[in-house]
Amino acid sequence: MKKRYLKFAVILTVAAPLTSMAAEQAIDQCIDAVRKSVKGDIIKLESLDVKGKSIYEFEVADENGFEWELMCDTETGKIIETETEVSSPKSKAFAEKAKVTEEDALKIALKSYPGKVKEVEYEIEENNEPTYEIDILGKDGVETKVEVNAITGKIIEVSVEKWEIGLEENENR
Repeated sequence: MKKRYLKFAVILTVAAPLTSMAAEQAIDQCIDAVRKSVKGDIIKLESLDVKGKSIYEFEVADENGFEWELMCDTETGKIIETETEVSSPKSKAFAEKAKVTEEDALKIALKSYPGKVKEVEYEIEENNEPTYEIDILGKDGVETKVEVNAITGKIIEVSVEKWEIGLEENENR
């Protein structure tokens, strides 16, 4: 077991008594689903509210150094979305399709969700379209994730972070 996964497991074990039995069961089901989907180490877990629906977002680092984001429905324990992260908007998979710059994506996100940008991730969606995932900390202290399609410039998903466990070593910003 790698060191960062061990840290995550310890944090999750400590946090588990603070959650309800149903929530703990949902986390277990989602962890099982994530492990079946992508082989690697779980490095971060976030609890999100997406249009009033509770979702867990797992970040997994695979053995090849790629990072994956898997969203799991807390009610069913099933993976509902899988994305691949790339290190930069200049990476081939991102750059060959992107028409919207990071600067423009930030303007689009901040216009609808004002605040301080905490992080920007570059993702490839299941349909192979590049997106910017922009984490914005509002003046009210609430962190909102805004996904901007890098081809169209449209906001395609918004979620509110309820809590986060784990850290990525190379988060942007």
